[in-house]
Amino acid sequence: MKPDDCPTYPKPRAGNARKTARSGSGLCILTALAVALLPASVFAQTAFTWQQIKDRFEDSNPTLRAARLNVDESRAAEITAFLRPNPTLTGTLDQIDPFSTSPSLTSGGSGYRPFSYALPYASVSYLHERDHKRELRLEGARKSTDIAASTYSDQERTLLFNLRNAFVQTLQAKAVQQNARENLEYWDRELTVNRNRFAAGDLAQVDLDRLELQRVQFESDLENALVNLRTAKIQVLTLLNQRTPLEQFDVTGPYDFLDRLLPMEEFRSMALAARPDLKAAAEAVELARTNHQLAVANGSTDPTFSMDVARNPPIPAYFGVSVTITLRIFDRNQGEKARTEIDIGRNERVQDAAQAQVFSDVDSAYVTLVSALNLLRPYRDKYLKLAEDTRNRVAFSYQNGGSSLLDYLDAEKDYRDIRLAYLNLIGSYLTAAAQMNMAVGREVLL
Repeated sequence: MKPDDCPTYPKPRAGNARKTARSGSGLCILTALAVALLPASVFAQTAFTWQQIKDRFEDSNPTLRAARLNVDESRAAEITAFLRPNPTLTGTLDQIDPFSTSPSLTSGGSGYRPFSYALPYASVSYLHERDHKRELRLEGARKSTDIAASTYSDQERTLLFNLRNAFVQTLQAKAVQQNARENLEYWDRELTVNRNRFAAGDLAQVDLDRLELQRVQFESDLENALVNLRTAKIQVLTLLNQRTPLEQFDVTGPYDFLDRLLPMEEFRSMALAARPDLKAAAEAVELARTNHQLAVANGSTDPTFSMDVARNPPIPAYFGVSVTITLRIFDRNQGEKARTEIDIGRNERVQDAAQAQVFSDVDSAYVTLVSALNLLRPYRDKYLKLAEDTRNRVAFSYQNGGSSLLDYLDAEKDYRDIRLAYLNLIGSYLTAAAQMNMAVGREVLL
């Protein structure tokens, strides 16, 4: 806080002059002290790179965190799939006679003995699963977890594309804002020159007024660029699930293009190896095959083994074993076997469609990149320099009476349009690069 920033007061009356000056000085000191004690983060603006934005996104995006829980749920289902059948315990006490009396075996006297002729019986049974049913259920559950992980990666791929788009839009809005500010500063310098010409009698009032009115367009460009920048920042913060004030948040990164591109076949090969949705489709085929094997195994009969212990007078105690086998005369799981076999073919067709979609995404992104580069090269090598030179020559000619005002305004408009088109083309290239990254399944163009 500068001394000049202290509040001013109306002139006091003579009796209160010293008191008012002392209180005003104290207020100024307290204000300066409060400003000094505020944390620097209140005023500082932090600029994040793409890698920092990406790391924050993976940690804080609620949609991504919710999708990550699906993998954990599927992994927990593996425990249930591998559970063994529990043994069954049966206890029986038969031939209880509550209405009879019987003589005691020791004293010979009669008494109320309802359990004298009771027959205790206990048995333990266990279902034995044949044909590796438990192992196949576990294998199916693990493959379901693999599909859930691939689906999560695919959702992350889509959300990263949205984040990259918002990041590129922020960089583009910053570049457009900087360009608009430079155009406004340039026009203000031109206005200063022409105002001096008007003061010297070398320029008509109507020409000066038209030049003054042209400044409105530059002010409008700057204001629109500011709105677009704030909107892009809001999109990035929304994906990051943060409530940072816009004045304290910024992004930084190169806003340019690379004048080289790999062959399309290399991008296709990388996509086939990295695309998570294609991987999920292949895993779905393997899961369908496992389910078919399980359906065949479920068509087999599982025996139940039992052992029992009991008393049956005059036998004081005995034990026995038994085996129970279901006679599956009418049910051999034919319907489930047929369904799972058909499901294998269906998932194979889905895998073929996913592969075709991969090629389509890569080809579309590649064509967009090539188109953007074909437009950017002449702008960079020729049109930008030509537009700037033309504007400067026409401006010099106009100031010396060699060109009309209309020619000067047209040259300025051409330069502004070409410069803005060049910046937008760079944004289109970066967006196409993000599209290619999404099509491949990993970052291949930065």
